[in-house]
Amino acid sequence: MSFDSSLYRRLADWAAARLLLTGKPETAVTVRFCGGPGWLRGILLHEVSSAGAVDLSIKIGALRLRNPILAASGTFGYGLEFAHLVDLNRLGGFVTKGLSREPIEGAPAPRLYPTPSGMLNAVGLQNVGVRAFVAEKLPVLRKFDTATIANVFGYTLEDYVEVIRVLEDAEGLAGYELNVSCPNVKKGGMQFGSDPALVAEVVGAARKAASKRPLWVKLSPLVTDIGLIARAAEEAGADALTVANTYPAMAIDFRSGKSRLGNPTGGLSGPAIKPITLRLVWETKKAVKSPIIGLGGVETVEDVLDYLAVGASAVQVGTASFTDPRASQRLVEALTNVLFEAKTFTLNEIRDKFLAENG
Repeated sequence: MSFDSSLYRRLADWAAARLLLTGKPETAVTVRFCGGPGWLRGILLHEVSSAGAVDLSIKIGALRLRNPILAASGTFGYGLEFAHLVDLNRLGGFVTKGLSREPIEGAPAPRLYPTPSGMLNAVGLQNVGVRAFVAEKLPVLRKFDTATIANVFGYTLEDYVEVIRVLEDAEGLAGYELNVSCPNVKKGGMQFGSDPALVAEVVGAARKAASKRPLWVKLSPLVTDIGLIARAAEEAGADALTVANTYPAMAIDFRSGKSRLGNPTGGLSGPAIKPITLRLVWETKKAVKSPIIGLGGVETVEDVLDYLAVGASAVQVGTASFTDPRASQRLVEALTNVLFEAKTFTLNEIRDKFLAENG
């Protein structure tokens, strides 16, 4: 029986295309039965013998990201500050510093203080304001092939709406993330994110303003029932939920009687908060159908996989970027290698693996 080289080439092309699209190792196995030249089989087997066969892509609502690693708001500047250290195109995306209606100078120094297994920050939401961001930062960010999410905050409902209105007219953003851990000055300073009715109000208004892009809501951890708050955000139009913001905390110098920060209190972040936030992600997952982005103490691949196992679709890397500016890119590379070594070729094999009952 003669060997039909043209048929073999067509089959090889099909196999290679299927490998590229699916990352399935069995694609190469199919070819070995063709009896064709050994060199082609070697090429295909080589392809699935590399970490390149691992598919890290994810979907968060209508938004598709190349991987589940994002840099968190407040720890990555506007992205541009890290561009000479990190290949932004390798990340799933990043979230900008919080953007407000008008520029904010922020809190007095010192703004950071190290704590056991973590860090306190009191930056005071310093930022250039939404209009300066659109005019000065966004044109440069458009050059990068990564998802840029604009973090939005305000002290009144009108603030949130106006910031989104300005951003809606600009090109280069993949979506918005609402920070609802801000005091509503019109209602006595109560945090937007601590009351389901306030959450529904601000998310509903933002949803109407954000007609062009997905809307994520960054939840506060300072609530009795995060599932209740999550449902309020989802029902008001949130496309995804970020869980969660930092935890109010403080550090003092007993000798002087003064705060270690420029403000009396700050936000606690880092590895110390991961076990608490992990539970919040799990509680949120039980309450809603929306995708969840886990945020809190992500430093290692194990941290990433823990969050995915309790139901998160992606994670954000925050405090780790202060100690290692390349932490987010390093995690992308490490996650690829770990999954390949475990013969796990898609993230679906990891997500939601947590069992509430041992046995």
